[in-house]
Amino acid sequence: MPPCQTALSPGPLDHVATWIFDLDNTLYPASCRLFDQVDRRIGQFIAEHFDLDPVAARALQKRYFREYGTTLRGLMTEHGIDPHRFLDYVHEIDHTPVVPDPALDRALARLAGRKLVFTNGSCSHAERVMARLGVARHFEAVFDIAAAHFTPKPELACYHALIERHGVAPAAAAMIDDIPRNLLPAHGLGMTTIWVITDTEYGGTGEDGGHIHHRTENLAAFLEAVLAARMPAQGGVAAGG
Repeated sequence: MPPCQTALSPGPLDHVATWIFDLDNTLYPASCRLFDQVDRRIGQFIAEHFDLDPVAARALQKRYFREYGTTLRGLMTEHGIDPHRFLDYVHEIDHTPVVPDPALDRALARLAGRKLVFTNGSCSHAERVMARLGVARHFEAVFDIAAAHFTPKPELACYHALIERHGVAPAAAAMIDDIPRNLLPAHGLGMTTIWVITDTEYGGTGEDGGHIHHRTENLAAFLEAVLAARMPAQGGVAAGG
């Protein structure tokens, strides 16, 4: 894995007018393991629905994730699962591991431009996460899996749907995500791409290929570096681990 970026040269992100943030393991640190709860709930849903043991349910869950981008997409395509019932079930979790992030709140408050959340999860899950972080006030909208007609990242159609609904100019947008393959379509559309490096199962899949412009292990610090680069007199700020 290439080393994470530790600083920004002055001015590389001055063109960004719209910031598009993934939710899970991006806005909050993967170390709080919130998404592990979702992952387990997905396995439980499959085990209950198909009367499978945990090992078989896990195998089916991950096969659908690999082949369809999300387990939900596989369940819908192959079994006609009601997506709303699935999403309600898998997001019935304890959100208290997500703690307030004053550093992220301060960085978002100072960061010029529109801010959107683009998630393969549900809007209600995103709202609970942002409330826990204390950053909801900074975001114009959440573009969730339902808004994308249940077409998940990294399928190109949902990026086009986001762009159309929210009037995003790709050349003046930056997308931030913890899964590198989700950044590939954004790069193809002309967006600046920022990878939040994690230790999750799929966090390092597809990180090569030249479609990632910036990397960081600390989102708040990265945004502070962006702010510092826009105001060189304030000096540089580290943007990674």
